[in-house]
Amino acid sequence: MTEKKIIISIVIFTILLLFGGVLLLSGGSPTNAKAGVDQLNFDWGQIDMKGGNVSKTFTIKNTGTDILQLTKIRTSCHCTKAQIKIGETLSPYFGMNSSFSWVGDVPPQKEAQLEVIFDPAYHGPSGVGPINRLVSVETNDTKNSRIEFSLTGTVFK
Repeated sequence: MTEKKIIISIVIFTILLLFGGVLLLSGGSPTNAKAGVDQLNFDWGQIDMKGGNVSKTFTIKNTGTDILQLTKIRTSCHCTKAQIKIGETLSPYFGMNSSFSWVGDVPPQKEAQLEVIFDPAYHGPSGVGPINRLVSVETNDTKNSRIEFSLTGTVFK
């Protein structure tokens, strides 16, 4: 009878160990953070090179029941920067070569504002014509782990 208990204990321990390993390798327990975005694309239309910066604000909603984490914000060009506002808290400005240590926590049923700022004069006189700039934001939403915003326009002198 004692040998049987030892074998059953070893089997149970092995199953628990395997389950824990699988859970650890899969990144822990699944989250119920859900990133909702109404708009992914925006066209500034005609942008005057000498008219100063232009901006667009996108909303990222947390429609889940867990905290939505926003990380690794990056723009596709040095002429473009992005900043996130959650409540009254502002992130640093992010660009093409951003540091990835910042994490923004969006509470359930709340939202974050992503402001994208484009400097049409950044590339100088040769920077006229159509532009397409991208901003990416990574999240802990397992079904929407990376959100990419696309902004277009035409720069003129």
